[in-house]
Amino acid sequence: MPKKNLNNTATRESILEVVNLAVLLLGAGLILLPLGIVFLTSFAPKGSTITLIPQNGWSLANYQDAWQRGKFLLAFANSTLVALAVTAFQLFSSALAGYALARLKFLGRQVVLLIVLATLVIPFQLLVIPIFLVLKWGHLINTYGALILPTAVNGFGIFLLRQYFLTIPIELEEAAALDGANRWQVLWRVMLPLSRPALVTLFLFTFIGEWNDLFKPLVFTTRPELRTVQLALAEFQEQFTNNWPLLMAAVVIATIPVVILFLFGQRQFIQGIATTGIKN
Repeated sequence: MPKKNLNNTATRESILEVVNLAVLLLGAGLILLPLGIVFLTSFAPKGSTITLIPQNGWSLANYQDAWQRGKFLLAFANSTLVALAVTAFQLFSSALAGYALARLKFLGRQVVLLIVLATLVIPFQLLVIPIFLVLKWGHLINTYGALILPTAVNGFGIFLLRQYFLTIPIELEEAAALDGANRWQVLWRVMLPLSRPALVTLFLFTFIGEWNDLFKPLVFTTRPELRTVQLALAEFQEQFTNNWPLLMAAVVIATIPVVILFLFGQRQFIQGIATTGIKN
């Protein structure tokens, strides 16, 4: 190929990269703009409106006031307990079910997989009445069990780990079996350590989903001592509808934990999403 054509091709590729970068930056800016408005407004003095730059100076008083008035300490403790418990249950159940569907040969395996996938298209809200009746029968209404057990098993987690297990060469399991490992040891000592990206992905999805859940606390609990962060935030919003800086400070307080969690696990999260579904 002539040198001139090579230069033209390189120029076009450079321009295309610049355009792609500009589009990505524009998209990122549009997504981050509302978050930036929330964050900056939270520092505005009381009585201010929503703004990008506080006109009358910056203040941290909104955070202290919102933390005390919203009683977020108890809400944070409840949300953390519930989110960690649900996440632990889902990791355990998804690992067992996902490994069984990926490696074990048994009659009706495909039917079970289809049932698991079918649960993904059923909204949780459609099941709330039977779940409520079961919890009431078990005397679990207004307990932590009502916030944990309804989502302790999830079809998405099972399918996610099943797909990731399929990407792991079966020769590794055969080698472990030759060394005397049973199925349980193969799962915990071979498969799960190699599935760290998928496990972190499921952990982030589950924890963030539970942290942001308002539906279960609103339906299954009425006791103030069981208030979660989202329920506390909803009650806070009703009380301080017109106090935008205070309300934005409460929103930032409720958002910070999941943002920090995602920043720590983003690399494993991206790797888990990128490799899930690729079968060797």
